[in-house]
Amino acid sequence: MRFLVDQQLPPALADWLRRAGHQADHTDRLGLGGSSDAVVWAYANQTGAIVVTKDGDFASMRRRLDGPQILWLRLGNASTVEVIAHLESRWLRTVGYLAAGEPVVEA
Repeated sequence: MRFLVDQQLPPALADWLRRAGHQADHTDRLGLGGSSDAVVWAYANQTGAIVVTKDGDFASMRRRLDGPQILWLRLGNASTVEVIAHLESRWLRTVGYLAAGEPVVEA
C-alpha cells in the first residue's frame, strides 16, 4: 500500500509505515506542507496514495466525492510515540479494511 501522511501528523509516522513494508511519504517532505486539503487530495488521488490524517474534513470529502482512501486517526494531541502506538495497536484490522477497499477507515 502507498500512504501520504498529512501535515498534522509526524513525519516519523511515514518512516514507521515504510518499516512496516509500505510506500509512505509525508506532505512536508514532498513540499506540500501548508497546502490546502484540495491539493493534498489531488496529489493522493494522482499517486494512488491513502491519505493518513487527523483531519475530519478528508473523511467528509471522501464520503461525498470519489477519490483516495482515507485513514482517519481519531486521537487528540499526542506525541509521536503515542501516535505510532495508537496505529500499531489497530494495524491488522486497519490494513484489512483498507485492503477491502473501504473509502474511509477510522483508527
